[in-house]
Amino acid sequence: MKKILAHPLNFNTSILSFCFFLCFAINANNKPNILLIMADDMGYSDIGCFGSEIQTPNIDRLANEGMRFRQFYNNSKCMTTRASLVTGLYPQRDNGKIEMLDSSMFTIADAMNKAGYYTFLSGKWHLGSRKGHRPIDRGFQEFYGLMDGCSNFFNPVQPDPKFKGGKTRVFGHNDKLIRSFPDDYYATDAFTDHAIEQIKKATSENKPFFGHITYTAPHYPLHAKAEDIAKYKGRYKEGWHVLRNERYQRMIEMGVISASVKLTPEDPRMQSWDSRKNKDWDQSLMEVYAAMVDSMDQNIGRILKTLDQTGVSENTLVLFISDNGGCAEMPGGDNNISHIPGPKEFYTACGPSWANAQNTPFKRYKVNMHEGGICTPCVVRWPAKIKANSWTDSIAHVIDLQPTCMALAGLDPVKDIPSDKRQLDGENILSIFEGQNYVREKPLFFAYGKTRAMRQGDWKIVYEKKWQLFNISEDRSELNDIADQHPEKLKKMISNWDQWAQRTGIKRGR
Repeated sequence: MKKILAHPLNFNTSILSFCFFLCFAINANNKPNILLIMADDMGYSDIGCFGSEIQTPNIDRLANEGMRFRQFYNNSKCMTTRASLVTGLYPQRDNGKIEMLDSSMFTIADAMNKAGYYTFLSGKWHLGSRKGHRPIDRGFQEFYGLMDGCSNFFNPVQPDPKFKGGKTRVFGHNDKLIRSFPDDYYATDAFTDHAIEQIKKATSENKPFFGHITYTAPHYPLHAKAEDIAKYKGRYKEGWHVLRNERYQRMIEMGVISASVKLTPEDPRMQSWDSRKNKDWDQSLMEVYAAMVDSMDQNIGRILKTLDQTGVSENTLVLFISDNGGCAEMPGGDNNISHIPGPKEFYTACGPSWANAQNTPFKRYKVNMHEGGICTPCVVRWPAKIKANSWTDSIAHVIDLQPTCMALAGLDPVKDIPSDKRQLDGENILSIFEGQNYVREKPLFFAYGKTRAMRQGDWKIVYEKKWQLFNISEDRSELNDIADQHPEKLKKMISNWDQWAQRTGIKRGR
């Protein structure tokens, strides 16, 4: 065969043209992909990299290859946390009623669409199922999952039991309702299947993607696959007191907390393990709960594998949080043995004693404003930018995710909000990802029901029957109320909270 020799000038020109094309292609798509993954009703110490005995190697991988936040906050409640993540705003009130989404709100999906991203949501929405309030109405190009707050994991439209109200949950794909599910269905797996499909779709089309993956695990009802439950059989036979102390010691050894952080006294609702007459049932609650967290981690592993296989891991930011602290509810009543955990026919939850351990070392639970209710483990990995196995003590909140994602996508979190939309409450925390010590400019505010709080620098006020004052840098466990020692500080912070409550429409009754 006759060899064709390229002219040197033509060869060099071709190389230059190819390099120019390659650089252009890279620069045209150098925006980072973003995955925001949220667990449901999971406590501060429920993953391995934050001190848990539960097997979470994939979330631990995110931590080993990324950054952990010691002080990342949510709103202590499923619905309000989700509203803040999606809107970058504190939950708004209208005559005392929470208004999660209205026409004045520019959502995180709206913003990412504006930046040219492919946007999808897989999992729990919980912000409305009426037209105008669905994910596809609020900027997400693709949606699959639950529009309600919780559901059966094996059959999401199986009605709740009578003691829980008997409600049939709303489940759908985009604008279509789904009313039947295969026999081998499990929600955690199905949400992941959908997310993986969307990641592959976006990468095949060379589009940056923004995915919000919102697992219902480990929210009750306690439903898990038999093989996952089997891993934890007998693990919790010594009870919640022992588990809490084990986690506390492990958290100190790992550096999640310092030795100066004290383990809070056991909550009044935490019962004596020795007094329990049905310990097999008690420990089975935590066995199934652990299996649900384990299953979620397995599925996060599937997502990470997909990122690796599609070649986008390096420039994909993956962030994992929980929507609130561990839940102390016990639907159906404490020790309701007729509602055993695990199979789809039964409906129960962990209750306050296990929740106290899930939120080690802090006070309280979901819907409370002490650290056990509002502080979430947060893990974020972005190999292109974030230093591996790093920690931050900078204070951040779920309202910060929208302005930060907008900045990552090349948008100005102020100028690129349409003039007819509300400005965001959150702050751009991108500098934290870059390893800087971020000093928050504004206080953080919290309110749900009759509980409320505010965090400003090292200081925090909490209302439970009366206002309390804590110095979190010295007393992370909120053991020493120093309100009497700093009356002027307390007065000023209460006034600040009241002004915020008035702006937000919160009832301020004492």
